Amino acid sequence: MSDPALLPPRGEITKEKRAEALRRVNRSGRRIAAFWEWAKSFQIAVILFLFLRAFVVEAFKIPSGSMESTLRSGDFLLVNKMLYGAEVPFTGKHLPRVREPVRGDVVVFRYPGDPSVDYVKRLVGLPGDTLGMRDGRLYVNGQAQNEEYAIHVDEDDDPIYADFDWQRRYVVGGPEAARWYRPSRNNWGPLVVPEGNYFMLGDNRDNSSDSRYWGFVPDSLLRGRPMLVYYSYRPDSTHHVPWLTQIRWHRIFERIR
Repeated sequence: MSDPALLPPRGEITKEKRAEALRRVNRSGRRIAAFWEWAKSFQIAVILFLFLRAFVVEAFKIPSGSMESTLRSGDFLLVNKMLYGAEVPFTGKHLPRVREPVRGDVVVFRYPGDPSVDYVKRLVGLPGDTLGMRDGRLYVNGQAQNEEYAIHVDEDDDPIYADFDWQRRYVVGGPEAARWYRPSRNNWGPLVVPEGNYFMLGDNRDNSSDSRYWGFVPDSLLRGRPMLVYYSYRPDSTHHVPWLTQIRWHRIFERIR
């Protein structure tokens, strides 16, 4: 048995208990400090992500085949938003541009009929250009264009839609020419692109809802230029989870021209 004289008085804290209590407090303090460090790092990461997404680069998904064969349904794109001047959120204002849009650019823009929807098409007409199409071939300022990227899958059909009627306000020749103007999908123009606007066409000319149908795209609706395909899969596949089993490996990191 222990000698009672050697035991600490009842209620007295020994050195061992004091040291153990300090270790517990230090461990708890380290855990709290580690949590706050993680929280600060997470906040910084979120802020950096939101900044990059708002002003530098953003991801977009291609939902349709209107830009085949340049872009395919199931492609996921990284879009350079700085090039045309990124929009400052909630202000409607834009940062200075790296360069102006040029004819031939593939462009992401807000659909004029519903700005909450994003479209991607090829810019074929700049402000002041005179555009027209004859038998499916595009003419810009009187010159036939050699568009290697454009495809036609239904050349024998040339439908006329009421959607084309808007073109009469911009046809060369004014009201007199507009009286006899009957535009179709493959034969229309010549039209003059107003200042501050652009004319967009899908590369898949026979299966694209584009400026032929709903008009010009105001400069303020431009969002950016796609840089590359960072992921792609075949969404029409009958396989289970096609986004995992039907990946188009050859398109990953393919640059967009």
